[in-house]
Amino acid sequence: MTGAPMQPPLADLHCHLDLYPDHAAAIRECERDGVCALTVTTTPKAWPRNRDLTSSSRHVHAALGLHPQLVAERSSEIGLWQEYFSEARYIGEVGLDGGPRFYRSLDVQRQFFELVLRACAREGGKFITVHSVRCTKEVLDMIEKHLPARTARVVLHWFTGSKSEARRAVDMGCYFSVNADMLRKAQHRDLVASLPSDRVLTETDGPFTQTASRPARPSDVRAALESIAVCRGSDAGTVAAAVRTNLIRFLGDEAQAWAL
Repeated sequence: MTGAPMQPPLADLHCHLDLYPDHAAAIRECERDGVCALTVTTTPKAWPRNRDLTSSSRHVHAALGLHPQLVAERSSEIGLWQEYFSEARYIGEVGLDGGPRFYRSLDVQRQFFELVLRACAREGGKFITVHSVRCTKEVLDMIEKHLPARTARVVLHWFTGSKSEARRAVDMGCYFSVNADMLRKAQHRDLVASLPSDRVLTETDGPFTQTASRPARPSDVRAALESIAVCRGSDAGTVAAAVRTNLIRFLGDEAQAWAL
């Protein structure tokens, strides 16, 4: 790695630690490696164990979610999501997916995402990581309609919308979590290069991404830092320091709870 030394801790704002072979060991790795990680859940049934395993962690926090790709088949769990909602400070993975396999379930996805946004607006103080595959405009429309400014903080996970949509998201106060896989395409590198430096966070989306031909782990977020640095004409140390500053700003008073 070139450039100035990175200022720890690193930040993986979207990963699925409960999907690794040893959930507890993955959390311990984050502690050992100095990685601030937001571990999202794909169904609310996974929430209690995620909550319990992260309750004493310095760096790892759990998010309550119901993945848009699973909403249709897991609609019976929406009530369970609502039951757990008040005890979760972080919400995710939620959003919309208009990809070929999931566009037929968009109606139920929309209903649930609206429920999520309204609940977050009503209670206030939540942090939300949002999925927006092939639905960027609609996701932004729904956030704008149902989540008044300053009632919650939104990070757009694996954002691949247009530059104009990115500018709109910036104007709405959103942040962007970037992983190394999304920067393999020139159009996405160009998009990330255009994002305001004070809105960029990092993620792995592990274990759904690959590093060195194996499932990425939170410490592999260094690859995202390297890739962001290249596309922005910077160095990894500078990007890491900026991401840490951005994470502190994004979390606000919660930063202390992340040992920042």
